[in-house]
Amino acid sequence: MKTSLLSALILLFGLSSCSSMPDDIEPVNGFEIERYLGKWFEIARLDHGFERGLTQVTAVYSWRDDGGIKVINRGYNEEKKVWNEAIGRAYFVQTPNIGQLKVSFFGPFYGGYNIIELDKEHYQYALISGPSKNYLWILARSPQIEQGIVKKLVGHAKELGFPTEDLIFLY
Repeated sequence: MKTSLLSALILLFGLSSCSSMPDDIEPVNGFEIERYLGKWFEIARLDHGFERGLTQVTAVYSWRDDGGIKVINRGYNEEKKVWNEAIGRAYFVQTPNIGQLKVSFFGPFYGGYNIIELDKEHYQYALISGPSKNYLWILARSPQIEQGIVKKLVGHAKELGFPTEDLIFLY
């Protein structure tokens, strides 16, 4: 585990127990975790110190023995020419059919991981919010997705009040 990514993730998720959602945002219903597990590529994000300078960012989700979800976040630091990785755990806040989870990369402290839009037919893209509108990610099953889908997701996020003009696009 690389110290810089882990330290930054601790700052995001570890300094608060906030596993909530931003006001006026709803998680997806009809969520199926089995279809969500596996590898996702970060297409775009709002800037944060814990991911600053990272490219080729991925998240891999798998089952944990305790019934939770194992989270492996990985990204390449272009400046330092090294891969950074952080391993965490996630649990459902409500029921498994609601896309609202709490994620921890450090001890008992959790942050919100809220799936606010999802390709429910094929599970090929998702729009994720953290506990506030300062945290937003567009994820996809491959490093590139159709620009029409990106435009739709960005438009939805903008309607919800996220600062989409600040999105960083990775692919």
